[in-house]
Amino acid sequence: MATIDQSTPTNVSFSGYLHSLSQTPHRLRKRMLATWTPDQELNQVRLRSGADMMRKLKWYDLIALGIGGMLGVGVFVTTGPVALKLSGPSVFISYIIAGVSAFLSSLCYTEFSVQIPVAGGAFSYLRVTFGEFVGYFAGANILMEYVLSNAAVARTFTEYLCQAVGESSNSWRVEVNGLVEGYNKLDFPAVALILLLTLCLFAVRKESSVLNLVMTVFHVIFFGFIIIAGFYKGSVKNLVEPGGLAPFGVKGIFDGAAMVYFSYIGYDSVSTMAEEIQNPAKSLPVGILGSVLIVTVLYCLVALSLCVLVPYNMIDKEASFSVAFQKIGLDVGEQCGWGRSKFGNCCFSPGCNVNPSTGTPLNATLFLGLCTASIALFTELSIILEIISISTLLVFYLVANALIYRRYVIVSHNPPSQTLFFLFLLSSSSIGFSLSWKFEEQWWVLPVFGGFMIAITAFFQYMVPSIRQANEEWSVPFMPWPAVASIFLNVFLVTTLKIPSFQRFGIWACLITLFYVLYGVHSTYRAEEMEVGVGEISHPSIQQSKLDIQVL
Repeated sequence: MATIDQSTPTNVSFSGYLHSLSQTPHRLRKRMLATWTPDQELNQVRLRSGADMMRKLKWYDLIALGIGGMLGVGVFVTTGPVALKLSGPSVFISYIIAGVSAFLSSLCYTEFSVQIPVAGGAFSYLRVTFGEFVGYFAGANILMEYVLSNAAVARTFTEYLCQAVGESSNSWRVEVNGLVEGYNKLDFPAVALILLLTLCLFAVRKESSVLNLVMTVFHVIFFGFIIIAGFYKGSVKNLVEPGGLAPFGVKGIFDGAAMVYFSYIGYDSVSTMAEEIQNPAKSLPVGILGSVLIVTVLYCLVALSLCVLVPYNMIDKEASFSVAFQKIGLDVGEQCGWGRSKFGNCCFSPGCNVNPSTGTPLNATLFLGLCTASIALFTELSIILEIISISTLLVFYLVANALIYRRYVIVSHNPPSQTLFFLFLLSSSSIGFSLSWKFEEQWWVLPVFGGFMIAITAFFQYMVPSIRQANEEWSVPFMPWPAVASIFLNVFLVTTLKIPSFQRFGIWACLITLFYVLYGVHSTYRAEEMEVGVGEISHPSIQQSKLDIQVL
């Protein structure tokens, strides 16, 4: 086994960095599309973590973590406004559509997580498929999603806490006139909540999983109370009066699905638990798919309970459930449903150092906790939700593309040009269909794009063979159709977002790309290419792999 000399300098001088910058084009060509094998990903991520994560989680822990990551936030934020302005009483159908999209994406995640059971999640799946830069880009967006989701929870917690004590939602926030609109209301209670929960996450992972299980059971009981009370006190007539079940038409139902999709964010974090699971091949499919199905049923029933309580046009925009229950003589605080949601996601960073005594990445937890607190202090909830949606849907879109590419190119050894051309045509037709829907172009365009997508998928399935690996314990059935449907729905939902969300995301994308060009590519070039060079010098007759190199 080749060993790197300990005298190799680890600190780079300024002149050395300038020299590295001059080599940027060469290094980008070498590193951007560099891929690892699943075995290399498994071994190297664990090596760089410093210690193995404790394998103590079982299938019921994963279901609890998935449900705990999804339940609470979205349903209270989006159900009322969507029912009032977009879907009407058919908001439960919007939740079904969003649930189908989440389920299709979770299928893609499940196959990857079973075959590559590492803590990196989509970061690792994309790096072994499309190369280093795509994996890095997805990883940066995943971290942003977790941080912003936690910030959204904290900002909303302040609003409902104020409502619980009978004050206005902004009464505990400090408005600063000199700051930009949307970032000028400082939320110190949200910061305090995040810091407190960050300290809680320093506990041993097994203990935190037990706490999560208890909180999730409480959540399910609370949701059950809302569902039972709503159907018992409500009237079915409210589903059809006034205006019928779908007063805003089919378009309103689908537009509503894009809005309520935020409620499902969190199931993908279960795949990042792969290194902590006793039996990943059996537990991951049950945990990921089971949590999505359970949450979809709960969301649909909760949405129905709201719409049978009051007519859709009388739903309160900001505190939908509280106001609805107050009208029937029950004082139910929505804030009870915000206790645990997404905060457990904030401590997972691929390749971060794991504390041997606790089995948890303490440095990453502290760093992301501070980032979350900073964003929650300044940024309004509406801005946070917009960026979360576009970044999340983009990552899910990339994972679905990666699954098709892995199945038909890496595993089946077909020429990559066929699959890449198919993915290009599929994305282009999905964008065409979605934009035609959004801007209400002539309706005959929609079946043209839809029929074209179905035709090219059937042709691709017929012409390009797929070989299933003999050692696969679980894989997505009926490929490529589930992944194709996931790609289409992710594109369709992302096009419903407003232009400012794309502008903000564009700034973020430019920043993380610039960081990769100025630092990331040079760091990985030194870590990977120079290590291989040392191995080649030590054993010039033997082709060295990343697994043959021990970094001291």
